[in-house]
Amino acid sequence: MLDSRDTGLVLNPKYDAAGLISAVVTDRFSGEVLMLAHMNAEALAMTIATREAHFWSRSRNRLWKKGESSGNVLKVADIRIDCDQDAVWLIVDAAGPACHTGERSCFFRRVDGVILSPVE
Repeated sequence: MLDSRDTGLVLNPKYDAAGLISAVVTDRFSGEVLMLAHMNAEALAMTIATREAHFWSRSRNRLWKKGESSGNVLKVADIRIDCDQDAVWLIVDAAGPACHTGERSCFFRRVDGVILSPVE
């Protein structure tokens, strides 16, 4: 059964028990997946208001703006939400590497059985 979240035109995110939704981040031009993070209501509101990506850091237990210390800000070109509003897709222009390791994308390794190999 569909509800207004599934078909309506009002933003009504469905946060999990911890108050979070997943956020997938892709590069606006290449379409490459840059990172996966989490947002609470404040992070989503800040992202919408500033057009710069904000997330909830589960490890730091606080709101953070991507690039606040590295300068690698994610400028948001488009924000989309999935059908049942429990995941967000940010389409961005990245000012530098998205990954804290310095890699362009957090998804820089391929799984090959139990071995990881770099993605070329």
